[in-house]
Amino acid sequence: MAATPDAPSPPATAPLERTPPLRYALGMFGTSIPINLIKSSIVLFYVDILGMDVRAYAVVMVVYAVIDAIDNPLLGYLSDRTRTRFGRRRPWLLLGAPLLAASMIALFSPPSGLEGMSLVLWFALFAILSELFDSMLNANYGALLPELFPSERRRGLANVLRQAFQLVAMIISLALTPVLTTSLLGTEETTEGFTLTAILYAVLAVAVITVMVLGVRENPEHSRPRRSRLLPEVLHILRSPLFWAVGLTSACYGIALAIVLSGVQLYVRYTLELPVAYAFALQGVVILVAAAGLFGWLRLISRIGALRTWRIGFLVLGGAFALLYFATCLPAALGAGVVLGLGWAGMMASNDLVVARVLDLDAARTGAHREGLFLSAFGVFGRLNGAVTGIALASLGIFFGYNSGDDPGSAPGEAFRVYLCLYPLALCAIGAIASRFIRVPPPAAEPSTTVTAQERT
Repeated sequence: MAATPDAPSPPATAPLERTPPLRYALGMFGTSIPINLIKSSIVLFYVDILGMDVRAYAVVMVVYAVIDAIDNPLLGYLSDRTRTRFGRRRPWLLLGAPLLAASMIALFSPPSGLEGMSLVLWFALFAILSELFDSMLNANYGALLPELFPSERRRGLANVLRQAFQLVAMIISLALTPVLTTSLLGTEETTEGFTLTAILYAVLAVAVITVMVLGVRENPEHSRPRRSRLLPEVLHILRSPLFWAVGLTSACYGIALAIVLSGVQLYVRYTLELPVAYAFALQGVVILVAAAGLFGWLRLISRIGALRTWRIGFLVLGGAFALLYFATCLPAALGAGVVLGLGWAGMMASNDLVVARVLDLDAARTGAHREGLFLSAFGVFGRLNGAVTGIALASLGIFFGYNSGDDPGSAPGEAFRVYLCLYPLALCAIGAIASRFIRVPPPAAEPSTTVTAQERT
């Protein structure tokens, strides 16, 4: 997986950065709320409450992964080729926000009485649409980071601020969701609370994304290079060893996080044998620790570089899953959650910076700014989350007899201990090993700083 770039580094003199990092970072709040509600509650909603078989869930997720491998690059390519007086990315963001909101509401509002194949088809349609519009949003939002902030110092600050907003969104969309859906707006066994929560989050997300978009100022220089065809550009990306190395390694982190988001409420219900609402405490601890640790990891990045910080983050995150596996009560799980939050903060602070270095290298080599296509191609790895999560969930039926809330088997507690802890631990171990063989180009030099070729990475 080693890849040593031989192209020159991006130019040391960055163009004027006209967008305040805080204004850009606010957008992460809006993009995070819908998809986190979907990832954290979809298994509980469809499998455990509505009784859909985990094997059907797995099939839908695998089918979507195939569809997503096609539509993600296409969305990024269309974004790169867009030419309007409002910029390349902003029109897509304004279009994607309400579409994602509408599909999310429909996903959590199946008509009463749906069951069997009808329920599976409803789930498949709106799960796929939700992921499609989420891809549209995130490809364009993520492409703005290297464009708006060419220097690593401001890029790192913008990234940490947006991750902080993501954590605020998670406090709302993850930690409070179990309380809203099962206590305040609904009950443990009904779906009304999920529908009302989805409507509430949808309105909030659209409003925040709109405010962010209206404050973004794209760089017009990035729209000037000549346009090229989709297939040659995709093939050029696929021939890059660094693309595969960073993409697959980053996917280990993304899939581990997706498994945690989808299984934490069922881990609390079956493994810790507590009401689902207690997931609020576990998720809250993880999120608060992650928020507190973000700026500490940013200081570490400034000292040793994003790549070395990324490697350390994998190790800390893997250690947290090992501790969580041995937790048998809520206090022990909360202690493991502290370490989990710390490792997660490290990955949030460093992962996107490593990916952005790959985009910098591509722009330096080709002279074209095709961040949308590149990030959409990276997004295909990210969309493996759903397929791998589905397969991991289906394996619980094979190993432990858990098929649904109506047929939980004889050991659902052990099933979700393995699902939430051992599977993510294995992924983090793979990521930690693979990251040791990856090299990325040094960042653009700050105007007042001389950066060596090694950049301490």
